[in-house]
Amino acid sequence: MTTLTKGSQAPNFSALDQDGKRHSLADYKGKKLVVFFYPKANTPGCTAEACDLRDNFARFQANNYELLGVSADNAKSQSNFKNKFEFPFALLADEDKSVIQAFGVWGPKKFMGKEYDGIHRTTFVIDENGIIDEVIKEVKTKDHTAQILK
Repeated sequence: MTTLTKGSQAPNFSALDQDGKRHSLADYKGKKLVVFFYPKANTPGCTAEACDLRDNFARFQANNYELLGVSADNAKSQSNFKNKFEFPFALLADEDKSVIQAFGVWGPKKFMGKEYDGIHRTTFVIDENGIIDEVIKEVKTKDHTAQILK
């Protein structure tokens, strides 16, 4: 789906999180950043993925990583999701899909025989200089940390 690959410059995104705070790529210069795109807040797969990242958050911090979750949910949905599961990372409310489109993770999907457009669950690991270090397209929702911190 996405045309971004290891070695590509990460898109210079800017979007508001669940509390209305703006996040952009430049905010994370000097840190490694994990940007994980998920289809919808509070759904089983997305909850499993985000909870796995939450449960291993100290490991990410110990390795100089910041985490950002992104979906097209509104700020209220993102806030409810974050508070319900006590996520220690921000969730971007990308309702206009500008970040989703910039990373190229929006497109045709199939579910139970139906075709529709949606977010392809994809994670980007970005280095301290804004260069993509890894693109994970086959996300294992219950064991995603192991895919990132190998």
